[in-house]
Amino acid sequence: MAEKLFSTEDREQIIQAIVGAEKVTSGEIQVHIENHCRIDVLDRAAEVFETLKMYQTKDRNGVLFYLAVEDHKFAVLGDAGINQVVPVDFWEQIKNRMAELFSKGQFTQGLIEGIESAGKALSEHFPHQGDADENELPDEISFGS
Repeated sequence: MAEKLFSTEDREQIIQAIVGAEKVTSGEIQVHIENHCRIDVLDRAAEVFETLKMYQTKDRNGVLFYLAVEDHKFAVLGDAGINQVVPVDFWEQIKNRMAELFSKGQFTQGLIEGIESAGKALSEHFPHQGDADENELPDEISFGS
């Protein structure tokens, strides 16, 4: 189900949103989708964050968008460098907008808007470094079971 939720075109739009967001920030954005989340969604997102080695970015500025489609759970998790500079309710604001779109079945649009919002906020604190900017993490969507 996780891999079937998004068509090839949807996946490409999500990846392009990641690429676009990362053109304005040195922050790194990843999307991970799986079927089930059998523990607390933030705990699972933290496990995935670690598995994907997102904590290894130079400025600790990675953001994970995690979805468990069968269980209707999702989380947005930022690394320590980001959490030190964004408002306390920052991730909740992004999640609320995504949840609104998800409730209408607009999963691709929800992810795209979340990614774009994160990229915009990251650009204020972690601007793109031009030619010196290194893409530290893959832009592809990862899938779990």
